[in-house]
Amino acid sequence: MILEIDGDYSGIKFSACHFIPRHEKCSRLHGHSYILRLRLEGDIGDNGMVMDFVSLKKELRSYAAEFDHRTLLPGRSELVTLTETDDSVEAVCDGKRYVFPKMDVIILDVPTTTAEEMTKLMAERMVKNIEFPKNVRSVSVGLDEERGQTAWYKVEL
Repeated sequence: MILEIDGDYSGIKFSACHFIPRHEKCSRLHGHSYILRLRLEGDIGDNGMVMDFVSLKKELRSYAAEFDHRTLLPGRSELVTLTETDDSVEAVCDGKRYVFPKMDVIILDVPTTTAEEMTKLMAERMVKNIEFPKNVRSVSVGLDEERGQTAWYKVEL
């Protein structure tokens, strides 16, 4: 059985900007209107459900709120040098230097801010933060950069 949350219909979305080092086009600072998705695989439990949607939606909404209207920067990049001060974050990459207000930035524990790396981060965080019932076999998080372009990351439980 598959249980799915479609963030487009559920309003679980965020807008953010980022850049991808050494990419022909995406190395320029640009933004997306992201949509979060979730898919659980498992069996129907004793309560007649694979799992209640409430805690899953709450967790997805927390990611959307955290990332919304922020500049997403990679905290583990070998290509992007970040320097933080009390009120700003400087990012240097590929001969470019950006200085952002600290309150507008989120530094993610990823090597690059691709949809693939962000879904991996979110899926692993979800498994850590939510107690899944034993009948759930896997959880997958999807992230649309735009309609028709979705990255998925699956964690087997």
